[in-house]
Amino acid sequence: MTGLAAAPLLTALALLAGCAGSGSASPVANVRIQDDDGMNGAVLPEPYHVPDATLTATDGTPYALRADTTKPLTLVFFGYTNCPDLCQVVMADIASAVSRLSAADRAKVGMLFITTDPARDDATVLRAYVDRFNPDFTGLTGPLRTITTVGNALGVPIEKGTKLPTGGYDVNHGTQVIGLLPNGTAPIVWTQGTPPGRLADDIATILHKGLPSTSDSGSGS
Repeated sequence: MTGLAAAPLLTALALLAGCAGSGSASPVANVRIQDDDGMNGAVLPEPYHVPDATLTATDGTPYALRADTTKPLTLVFFGYTNCPDLCQVVMADIASAVSRLSAADRAKVGMLFITTDPARDDATVLRAYVDRFNPDFTGLTGPLRTITTVGNALGVPIEKGTKLPTGGYDVNHGTQVIGLLPNGTAPIVWTQGTPPGRLADDIATILHKGLPSTSDSGSGS
């Protein structure tokens, strides 16, 4: 699948195809690009709000999205271990971006990989997959209904795709990376295809300077 350009090069509503490549595209709600805000990601005029939902980490412990997301910035990506294309690319880009940060900044950044295929991604499979990119990343699973609710709240549509000749199936989902703050809001998204260096630059800016405000919401970091 052809990668999308970084956020400043997109139109007001970025169309993100599902990871499987054959699903229908879905817009990222409330995205307006401000070329002069200094960010490579898209700062939302109306941030998404983290739902009051609990998923399960790969060690079997519950993870409450609101209560347990406490780092200054947490990146979230929805995907699945059998993803044939983009999930591995985006996860590698996230891992590369995080590795470019100073040790002090890395300690302030969390990363949640939320499976969109809990039927096949059990704790063992999910942990092994996440470890390929960074052992400090957190893998989360749970009931598909809960995962879908979380995805919808964060602007990431999830749906089961076409059945494959092998007997498996694709899972269509948005491919953006969401930035969560400890106050329970998600005010920034990065589209699939944002280069690791630009993602790292944004992370450092958020950690040290905060997010730029938007004229519509007036909200910052």
